[in-house]
Amino acid sequence: MTVTSHHHVLIIGSGPAGLTAAIYAARASLAPLVIEGEPSSTSDQPGGQLMLTTEVENFPGFPEGIMGPELMMRCREQAMRFGAQFLTEKVTKVDFSQRPFRVWVRDTQYTADSIIVSTGAQSLMLGLEEEKRLIGHGLSTCATCDGFFFRNQHIAVVGGGDSALEEAQFLTKFASKVTLIHRRDTLRASKIMQDRAIANEKIEFLWNAQVTKVLGQEKVDGVEVTDTVNGAVSTLPVTGVFVAIGHRPNTDLFKGVLDMADSGYLTTQPGSTYTNIPGVFACGDVQDHVYRQAITAAGSGCMAAIDCERWLEAQHT
Repeated sequence: MTVTSHHHVLIIGSGPAGLTAAIYAARASLAPLVIEGEPSSTSDQPGGQLMLTTEVENFPGFPEGIMGPELMMRCREQAMRFGAQFLTEKVTKVDFSQRPFRVWVRDTQYTADSIIVSTGAQSLMLGLEEEKRLIGHGLSTCATCDGFFFRNQHIAVVGGGDSALEEAQFLTKFASKVTLIHRRDTLRASKIMQDRAIANEKIEFLWNAQVTKVLGQEKVDGVEVTDTVNGAVSTLPVTGVFVAIGHRPNTDLFKGVLDMADSGYLTTQPGSTYTNIPGVFACGDVQDHVYRQAITAAGSGCMAAIDCERWLEAQHT
Protein backbone atom coordinates (compact mmCIF):
# COMPACT_ATOMS: atom_id res chain seq x y z
CA MET A 1 0.00 0.00 0.00
CA THR A 2 1.27 3.46 -0.93
CA VAL A 3 0.57 6.50 1.23
CA THR A 4 0.97 9.53 -0.98
CA SER A 5 -0.20 12.82 0.46
CA HIS A 6 -2.07 14.61 3.23
CA HIS A 7 -4.60 17.37 2.51
CA HIS A 8 -6.62 19.90 4.51
CA VAL A 9 -9.68 19.15 2.35
CA LEU A 10 -10.36 16.16 0.14
CA ILE A 11 -13.37 16.35 -2.19
CA ILE A 12 -14.86 13.13 -3.56
CA GLY A 13 -16.73 13.82 -6.82
CA SER A 14 -16.75 16.69 -9.28
CA GLY A 15 -20.18 17.76 -10.48
CA PRO A 16 -21.50 21.29 -9.89
CA ALA A 17 -21.39 20.68 -6.11
CA GLY A 18 -17.86 19.29 -5.92
CA LEU A 19 -16.42 21.86 -8.30
CA THR A 20 -18.08 24.78 -6.49
CA ALA A 21 -16.78 23.39 -3.17
CA ALA A 22 -13.33 23.21 -4.79
CA ILE A 23 -13.51 26.84 -5.96
CA TYR A 24 -14.49 28.09 -2.49
CA ALA A 25 -12.03 25.85 -0.61
CA ALA A 26 -9.20 26.81 -2.96
CA ARG A 27 -9.96 30.54 -2.56
CA ALA A 28 -9.78 29.98 1.20
CA SER A 29 -6.19 28.73 0.67
CA LEU A 30 -7.11 25.17 1.68
CA ALA A 31 -5.59 23.64 -1.49
CA PRO A 32 -8.23 20.91 -1.85
CA LEU A 33 -7.58 17.63 -3.62
CA VAL A 34 -10.52 16.67 -5.84
CA ILE A 35 -10.73 12.97 -6.67
CA GLU A 36 -13.06 13.57 -9.58
CA GLY A 37 -13.92 10.06 -10.77
CA GLU A 38 -13.11 8.04 -13.87
CA PRO A 39 -14.34 8.78 -17.40
CA SER A 40 -17.33 6.56 -18.20
CA SER A 41 -20.59 6.55 -20.12
CA THR A 42 -22.63 7.00 -16.93
CA SER A 43 -23.10 10.08 -14.78
CA ASP A 44 -20.65 8.64 -12.22
CA GLN A 45 -17.78 10.44 -13.97
CA PRO A 46 -15.76 13.68 -13.85
CA GLY A 47 -18.22 16.55 -14.16
CA GLY A 48 -21.18 14.43 -13.02
CA GLN A 49 -24.62 14.43 -14.61
CA LEU A 50 -24.11 17.67 -16.53
CA MET A 51 -21.63 15.81 -18.71
CA LEU A 52 -24.63 13.90 -20.05
CA THR A 53 -26.99 16.84 -20.49
CA THR A 54 -27.89 18.99 -23.45
CA GLU A 55 -28.06 22.76 -23.34
CA VAL A 56 -28.45 24.16 -19.84
CA GLU A 57 -30.89 27.07 -20.05
CA ASN A 58 -31.58 27.73 -16.38
CA PHE A 59 -28.11 28.36 -14.93
CA PRO A 60 -27.88 32.09 -14.12
CA GLY A 61 -25.44 34.13 -16.19
CA PHE A 62 -25.91 32.33 -19.51
CA PRO A 63 -28.83 34.02 -21.29
CA GLU A 64 -28.07 32.10 -24.49
CA GLY A 65 -27.69 28.81 -22.58
CA ILE A 66 -24.55 26.71 -22.25
CA MET A 67 -23.80 23.05 -22.90
CA GLY A 68 -23.45 21.02 -19.70
CA PRO A 69 -19.93 19.70 -20.42
CA GLU A 70 -18.66 23.22 -21.20
CA LEU A 71 -20.11 24.57 -17.95
CA MET A 72 -18.34 21.82 -15.99
CA MET A 73 -15.06 22.41 -17.83
CA ARG A 74 -15.23 26.11 -16.96
CA CYS A 75 -15.92 25.33 -13.29
CA ARG A 76 -12.96 22.92 -13.22
CA GLU A 77 -10.64 25.53 -14.75
CA GLN A 78 -11.85 28.09 -12.22
CA ALA A 79 -11.05 25.74 -9.32
CA MET A 80 -7.59 25.00 -10.76
CA ARG A 81 -6.90 28.70 -11.11
CA PHE A 82 -7.18 29.07 -7.34
CA GLY A 83 -5.01 26.05 -6.55
CA ALA A 84 -7.30 23.01 -6.44
CA GLN A 85 -5.61 19.76 -7.46
CA PHE A 86 -7.41 17.10 -9.48
CA LEU A 87 -6.99 13.35 -9.59
CA THR A 88 -8.92 11.59 -12.37
CA GLU A 89 -9.51 8.38 -10.44
CA LYS A 90 -12.35 6.71 -8.56
CA VAL A 91 -12.29 6.32 -4.78
CA THR A 92 -12.51 2.62 -3.92
CA LYS A 93 -12.62 2.70 -0.09
CA VAL A 94 -12.95 5.15 2.80
CA ASP A 95 -12.24 5.05 6.54
CA PHE A 96 -13.83 7.91 8.48
CA SER A 97 -13.56 6.20 11.90
CA GLN A 98 -10.66 8.39 13.02
CA ARG A 99 -8.80 11.51 12.01
CA PRO A 100 -7.03 12.09 9.76
CA PHE A 101 -9.63 10.53 7.49
CA ARG A 102 -8.36 7.95 5.02
CA VAL A 103 -9.39 7.50 1.40
CA TRP A 104 -8.11 4.89 -1.03
CA VAL A 105 -7.79 4.76 -4.79
CA ARG A 106 -7.13 1.03 -5.15
CA ASP A 107 -3.85 0.51 -3.17
CA THR A 108 -2.96 4.18 -2.84
CA GLN A 109 -4.02 5.90 0.39
CA TYR A 110 -4.70 9.62 0.84
CA THR A 111 -5.29 11.30 4.19
CA ALA A 112 -7.26 14.46 4.96
CA ASP A 113 -8.33 16.66 7.86
CA SER A 114 -11.80 17.00 6.31
CA ILE A 115 -13.87 15.41 3.57
CA ILE A 116 -16.52 16.82 1.24
CA VAL A 117 -18.68 14.15 -0.42
CA SER A 118 -20.17 15.20 -3.75
CA THR A 119 -20.50 11.91 -5.60
CA GLY A 120 -23.87 12.83 -7.11
CA ALA A 121 -26.41 10.46 -8.56
CA GLN A 122 -26.64 8.36 -11.71
CA SER A 123 -29.20 7.27 -14.23
CA LEU A 124 -31.56 4.44 -13.40
CA MET A 125 -31.88 1.72 -16.00
CA LEU A 126 -34.91 -0.42 -16.84
CA GLY A 127 -33.43 -3.54 -15.23
CA LEU A 128 -33.69 -5.65 -18.37
CA GLU A 129 -31.18 -8.39 -19.13
CA GLU A 130 -30.43 -7.11 -22.63
CA GLU A 131 -29.45 -3.62 -21.45
CA LYS A 132 -25.83 -4.57 -20.81
CA ARG A 133 -25.53 -6.04 -24.30
CA LEU A 134 -27.19 -3.14 -26.10
CA ILE A 135 -25.91 -0.12 -24.16
CA GLY A 136 -23.96 1.90 -26.70
CA HIS A 137 -25.56 -0.07 -29.55
CA GLY A 138 -28.80 1.87 -29.84
CA LEU A 139 -29.54 1.97 -26.09
CA SER A 140 -28.42 5.12 -24.29
CA THR A 141 -28.97 7.37 -21.28
CA CYS A 142 -27.45 10.42 -22.95
CA ALA A 143 -29.07 12.27 -25.85
CA THR A 144 -26.19 14.76 -26.03
CA CYS A 145 -23.63 11.99 -26.44
CA ASP A 146 -25.55 9.82 -28.89
CA GLY A 147 -28.36 11.79 -30.52
CA PHE A 148 -26.29 12.59 -33.60
CA PHE A 149 -26.13 8.89 -34.54
CA PHE A 150 -29.91 8.69 -34.98
CA ARG A 151 -30.38 11.20 -37.76
CA ASN A 152 -33.66 10.61 -39.66
CA GLN A 153 -34.54 7.59 -37.50
CA HIS A 154 -37.51 6.71 -35.27
CA ILE A 155 -36.39 6.50 -31.63
CA ALA A 156 -38.04 6.05 -28.25
CA VAL A 157 -37.53 7.88 -24.95
CA VAL A 158 -38.63 6.13 -21.76
CA GLY A 159 -39.80 8.33 -18.86
CA GLY A 160 -42.18 11.11 -17.90
CA GLY A 161 -40.18 13.72 -16.01
CA ASP A 162 -38.25 16.83 -17.05
CA SER A 163 -35.16 14.88 -18.05
CA ALA A 164 -37.21 12.58 -20.33
CA LEU A 165 -38.89 15.53 -22.05
CA GLU A 166 -35.58 17.39 -22.38
CA GLU A 167 -34.05 14.31 -24.02
CA ALA A 168 -37.05 13.93 -26.35
CA GLN A 169 -36.96 17.60 -27.30
CA PHE A 170 -33.23 17.49 -28.03
CA LEU A 171 -33.52 14.29 -30.05
CA THR A 172 -36.04 15.86 -32.44
CA LYS A 173 -33.08 17.84 -33.84
CA PHE A 174 -31.88 14.56 -35.35
CA ALA A 175 -34.66 11.96 -35.37
CA SER A 176 -37.55 11.81 -37.81
CA LYS A 177 -39.86 10.83 -34.94
CA VAL A 178 -39.55 10.44 -31.15
CA THR A 179 -42.03 8.30 -29.22
CA LEU A 180 -42.16 9.08 -25.51
CA ILE A 181 -43.12 5.93 -23.60
CA HIS A 182 -44.61 6.56 -20.16
CA ARG A 183 -46.15 4.05 -17.79
CA ARG A 184 -48.87 6.47 -16.61
CA ASP A 185 -51.37 8.68 -18.43
CA THR A 186 -49.99 11.96 -17.07
CA LEU A 187 -46.48 13.40 -17.05
CA ARG A 188 -44.47 14.36 -13.96
CA ALA A 189 -42.58 17.04 -15.87
CA SER A 190 -42.89 20.80 -15.30
CA LYS A 191 -45.62 22.56 -17.29
CA ILE A 192 -43.21 24.47 -19.53
CA MET A 193 -41.49 21.22 -20.54
CA GLN A 194 -44.85 19.50 -21.15
CA ASP A 195 -46.11 22.40 -23.30
CA ARG A 196 -42.94 22.33 -25.41
CA ALA A 197 -43.11 18.57 -25.95
CA ILE A 198 -46.82 18.55 -26.81
CA ALA A 199 -46.28 21.39 -29.29
CA ASN A 200 -43.44 19.52 -31.01
CA GLU A 201 -44.82 17.74 -34.07
CA LYS A 202 -42.03 15.17 -34.01
CA ILE A 203 -42.92 13.89 -30.51
CA GLU A 204 -45.62 11.26 -30.05
CA PHE A 205 -46.80 9.88 -26.71
CA LEU A 206 -47.41 6.25 -25.80
CA TRP A 207 -49.36 6.35 -22.53
CA ASN A 208 -49.82 3.60 -19.90
CA ALA A 209 -46.98 1.66 -21.46
CA GLN A 210 -43.97 -0.10 -19.98
CA VAL A 211 -40.94 -1.32 -21.93
CA THR A 212 -40.59 -5.01 -21.05
CA LYS A 213 -37.95 -5.92 -23.61
CA VAL A 214 -35.43 -4.15 -25.83
CA LEU A 215 -35.27 -6.04 -29.11
CA GLY A 216 -32.21 -6.73 -31.24
CA GLN A 217 -29.07 -8.84 -30.99
CA GLU A 218 -26.17 -6.61 -31.97
CA LYS A 219 -28.12 -3.36 -32.09
CA VAL A 220 -31.58 -2.10 -31.15
CA ASP A 221 -34.33 -2.75 -33.66
CA GLY A 222 -37.40 -2.25 -31.47
CA VAL A 223 -39.00 -2.47 -28.04
CA GLU A 224 -41.65 -4.73 -26.61
CA VAL A 225 -44.23 -2.65 -24.78
CA THR A 226 -46.80 -3.88 -22.26
CA ASP A 227 -49.98 -1.88 -21.60
CA THR A 228 -50.08 -1.14 -17.84
CA VAL A 229 -53.90 -1.11 -17.85
CA ASN A 230 -54.95 -4.19 -19.84
CA GLY A 231 -51.66 -6.11 -20.15
CA ALA A 232 -51.68 -6.13 -23.96
CA VAL A 233 -48.22 -6.61 -25.52
CA SER A 234 -47.14 -4.80 -28.68
CA THR A 235 -43.93 -4.07 -30.56
CA LEU A 236 -42.66 -0.61 -31.47
CA PRO A 237 -40.05 -0.65 -34.26
CA VAL A 238 -37.35 1.86 -33.25
CA THR A 239 -33.60 1.98 -33.85
CA GLY A 240 -32.75 3.81 -30.64
CA VAL A 241 -33.95 3.81 -27.03
CA PHE A 242 -33.05 6.55 -24.55
CA VAL A 243 -33.75 5.74 -20.89
CA ALA A 244 -34.65 8.74 -18.70
CA ILE A 245 -36.49 7.31 -15.67
CA GLY A 246 -34.63 8.88 -12.80
CA HIS A 247 -31.51 8.59 -10.72
CA ARG A 248 -30.02 6.89 -7.71
CA PRO A 249 -27.39 8.45 -5.45
CA ASN A 250 -23.81 7.21 -5.70
CA THR A 251 -23.50 6.26 -2.04
CA ASP A 252 -22.46 2.59 -2.08
CA LEU A 253 -19.00 3.67 -0.91
CA PHE A 254 -20.49 5.13 2.29
CA LYS A 255 -22.86 2.35 3.38
CA GLY A 256 -22.37 1.65 7.06
CA VAL A 257 -20.15 4.76 7.30
CA LEU A 258 -22.43 7.76 6.80
CA ASP A 259 -26.10 8.05 7.74
CA MET A 260 -28.43 7.78 4.76
CA ALA A 261 -32.13 7.54 4.00
CA ASP A 262 -33.75 4.31 2.83
CA SER A 263 -33.46 5.65 -0.72
CA GLY A 264 -29.68 5.85 -0.32
CA TYR A 265 -29.40 9.64 -0.19
CA LEU A 266 -27.00 10.89 2.49
CA THR A 267 -28.64 12.74 5.36
CA THR A 268 -27.27 16.08 6.50
CA GLN A 269 -28.12 18.25 9.47
CA PRO A 270 -30.93 20.70 8.60
CA GLY A 271 -29.68 23.95 7.09
CA SER A 272 -26.14 22.64 6.73
CA THR A 273 -23.95 20.12 4.94
CA TYR A 274 -22.79 18.36 8.15
CA THR A 275 -23.10 14.57 8.06
CA ASN A 276 -23.21 12.39 11.19
CA ILE A 277 -19.38 12.43 11.30
CA PRO A 278 -17.77 15.74 12.33
CA GLY A 279 -15.43 16.89 9.59
CA VAL A 280 -17.28 15.05 6.82
CA PHE A 281 -19.67 17.13 4.71
CA ALA A 282 -22.05 16.21 1.89
CA CYS A 283 -23.40 18.38 -0.92
CA GLY A 284 -25.19 18.19 -4.23
CA ASP A 285 -27.42 15.43 -5.53
CA VAL A 286 -25.87 12.83 -3.24
CA GLN A 287 -27.94 14.39 -0.44
CA ASP A 288 -30.68 16.20 -2.38
CA HIS A 289 -33.66 14.14 -3.50
CA VAL A 290 -35.97 17.16 -3.79
CA TYR A 291 -34.50 19.82 -6.08
CA ARG A 292 -31.73 18.02 -8.01
CA GLN A 293 -30.73 21.07 -10.04
CA ALA A 294 -27.28 22.22 -11.12
CA ILE A 295 -27.75 25.56 -9.38
CA THR A 296 -28.89 24.03 -6.06
CA ALA A 297 -26.00 21.55 -6.24
CA ALA A 298 -23.58 24.43 -6.78
CA GLY A 299 -25.15 26.32 -3.88
CA SER A 300 -24.78 23.37 -1.54
CA GLY A 301 -21.16 22.97 -2.71
CA CYS A 302 -20.55 26.54 -1.56
CA MET A 303 -22.23 25.70 1.77
CA ALA A 304 -20.05 22.60 2.20
CA ALA A 305 -16.83 24.54 1.61
CA ILE A 306 -17.84 27.26 4.09
CA ASP A 307 -19.00 24.69 6.67
CA CYS A 308 -15.73 22.83 6.17
CA GLU A 309 -13.55 25.95 6.44
CA ARG A 310 -15.28 27.05 9.66
CA TRP A 311 -15.05 23.54 11.12
CA LEU A 312 -11.31 23.38 10.38
CA GLU A 313 -10.79 26.80 12.00
CA ALA A 314 -12.65 25.64 15.10
CA GLN A 315 -10.27 22.68 15.48
CA HIS A 316 -7.38 25.09 15.98
CA THR A 317 -8.99 27.47 18.48
